[in-house]
Amino acid sequence: MDIKVKRVYETYAKEDGVRILVDRLWPRGIKKEDAQIDKWFKEIAPSSELRKWYDHDPEKFEAFNQKYHAEIDGTKVLDELINYIREHKTVTLVFSSKELKLNNAMVLKNIIDEHTD
Repeated sequence: MDIKVKRVYETYAKEDGVRILVDRLWPRGIKKEDAQIDKWFKEIAPSSELRKWYDHDPEKFEAFNQKYHAEIDGTKVLDELINYIREHKTVTLVFSSKELKLNNAMVLKNIIDEHTD
């Protein structure tokens, strides 16, 4: 199983495999028919409260990471996402944040990796 992470604004590539949007809100400026999203797991995204609290502040990332883990670990939606991913050889978690490393998709990838090793 190959799990990648990519901004929705980056060009689609066949190597992306199945593209899963992991944001709660649809990305600004992207038409649904142009996004090439295979599945939208909006329930896996951080809660609105957590997202607003974090506000992509690098100094809050470690706390965000822990809070996001606690928020979704052991949930039905995480199990559903992992089962969906297991059905595919290559999956790309797609997100809209400008922050390439300190975002919910990167945290989510680590959580998935922990549950699938």
